[in-house]
Amino acid sequence: MSVGLVALLFSSFSPLPEGIESTDALPCPSLHLTFMEAMGLLRGPFTEFLASLPSLPLALVSDFFLRFTRRVAANADVHRIVFNSMSCFASVICKALAASPPASFEPETMIQVPNMPVHAAVRAEEVPNGVTKRADPDNPFMRFFMDEIGDSDVRSWGVLSNSLDVLDAAYVSALELFYEAGARAWLVGPLFMAAGDMLNGEKKEQDPEGCLSWLDERAAHPGSVVYVSFGTQAHITYAQLDELVHGLVQSGHPFLWVVRFDTWSPSVDVGPNNRIIRGWFPQRSILAHKAVGGFVNHCGWNFVMESLAAVKPMLAWPMITEQHLNARHVANILDAGVRIALKAGVDVVRSVEVEEKVWELMDAECKAAKQMRERVAWAQQAAKSAVSHGGTSAMALLKLVEDLHETYDDGVVGKCANSV
Repeated sequence: MSVGLVALLFSSFSPLPEGIESTDALPCPSLHLTFMEAMGLLRGPFTEFLASLPSLPLALVSDFFLRFTRRVAANADVHRIVFNSMSCFASVICKALAASPPASFEPETMIQVPNMPVHAAVRAEEVPNGVTKRADPDNPFMRFFMDEIGDSDVRSWGVLSNSLDVLDAAYVSALELFYEAGARAWLVGPLFMAAGDMLNGEKKEQDPEGCLSWLDERAAHPGSVVYVSFGTQAHITYAQLDELVHGLVQSGHPFLWVVRFDTWSPSVDVGPNNRIIRGWFPQRSILAHKAVGGFVNHCGWNFVMESLAAVKPMLAWPMITEQHLNARHVANILDAGVRIALKAGVDVVRSVEVEEKVWELMDAECKAAKQMRERVAWAQQAAKSAVSHGGTSAMALLKLVEDLHETYDDGVVGKCANSV
């Protein structure tokens, strides 16, 4: 099997600045809709690429946000399989509440989610804006999200989910009901562990900030360091950054914190035992390091999976989209972490709460903290088992290929490459 990369020209699209090729590079959140619309311009180049192949593939696997790929695949008589980086738990809640919304999403109220097999109640403020504001005629991004991206999603032939059986199997059947008749969902994660080691692809020389050497100096105190990272998409105010750094320092636990704001400087002396980095960092290697004892993060699903794979409990601090639902999954269902208590109308979490939650996460003698570590250790073993030979995720991928072959008659299969 060969793997290759093909570059498609991302045309300029006013008012997007030149050179913007991913959402994390956007200068302001208001350009997000413009970027989503601009991605549709890739339809022509992608159609030409597909037509240039010597034979058609059995299927096209494309990201949830690449809405144009479904129509390109349909025109070529190729199945489109949507890759969804969300958990099935969060996906089902979002789709169920979008299809059957409650009378209101009044903050701090509990909402019963229809058609959920288990864990059917969530707080109103945990529901993403894409669901609560989907019917708002004055919100063009939400309309675009539902009418364009959402419609292409549910018309896909199937769904690949970067999750695993023990976390999401209970919600698969419910998720499939929101797609066209016959659509399937396959749990195939954690995909980054499919090659065997969560550190596969990361090398020590890919650590220009010297994070691993810094952690090596603290290896004599296993589990003592708090690792902090909020990904690339969240926009955090300077006021919140100030409260966070004060809370981390006050906790007394050494920390390694990834900050993506070049113009912000800490308002307190972080001291010699703490480190703030701003450049490239090998996250999986950091998480796997024995000096790290806990992970403060925004609860993006990829971060959740990486934390579980590294046996690191989490302080869940959700920011946007379905991250609040992921935090519920982590802290309330899986018992693999604690949560920052977000309150309606309160935009900044104070340093005293940060300090308290970091202590709750890192206290080695606390019964609850010990239980969290037992749960993440269990989740790691489940993840290893899932992607190993004969495991549930490995078998799901084989079943996907088998199902694809069965959908084509001999004439079509003869024209198609035996690949996905």
